[in-house]
Amino acid sequence: MQQKTIAIGCDDAAIEMKEKLLTYIKDLGFTVEDYGVTAGMSTDYPDIAYQLAKAVKEGKQDLGILCCGTGIGMAITANKVSGIRAAQAHDTYSAQRARKSNNAQIVTLGARVIGIELAKDIVNAFIHSDFEPERSGPKVERIHFFENIDKK
Repeated sequence: MQQKTIAIGCDDAAIEMKEKLLTYIKDLGFTVEDYGVTAGMSTDYPDIAYQLAKAVKEGKQDLGILCCGTGIGMAITANKVSGIRAAQAHDTYSAQRARKSNNAQIVTLGARVIGIELAKDIVNAFIHSDFEPERSGPKVERIHFFENIDKK
């Protein structure tokens, strides 16, 4: 099985978390592409979330991690990209279920909500979980149906 490539991005509220997670993910042996800002930079989170979500949709990276103050705005924005399923997670069980049950490609984290050690555990659970199509495939197909219903 080919090693997953991971995209990571943040706004200026989560630079420290993104930097620590980037190092952690590399230490796990994954290739990581940084879409976030660095110290001294400022940006609006929708710009980062959209760029990362488009890259994941286009297959440039397999999975994505987005960090902002709460994780909420990043999830909302990433989910605007058709075909992307981004899930906010503040615990490992939710991160696992996002992958296994919903085939989420992106997890979002809140740097003002959780600490870095929990964030590492969440990221680890997310990137090491795989979709279970035999059980959840029809539900994800139903998500696609509703995603496209208004486009007709």
